[in-house]
Amino acid sequence: MSDSAVSAEISGYSFEKAVAELESIVARLERGDVALDESIAIYERGELLKKHCETLLNAAESRIEKIRLDRAGKPTGVEPLDSQ
Repeated sequence: MSDSAVSAEISGYSFEKAVAELESIVARLERGDVALDESIAIYERGELLKKHCETLLNAAESRIEKIRLDRAGKPTGVEPLDSQ
């Protein structure tokens, strides 16, 4: 499968599916029973999965809002999570 085909495949993954596959790759690499060429290939796939997860997390974080409270503790509105 070409790199662009792999990237396209991974871009369709949910966060949970990408994390599960990434965890599987890490476990295989940690066992050390994978041939060098295959280790490199799955490491590169892991990098793509990591980037995809980061993209999904950043998108989710930008959608989360923080509730603003007045002095009495009553909600007055919302603001982006990362604003201080």
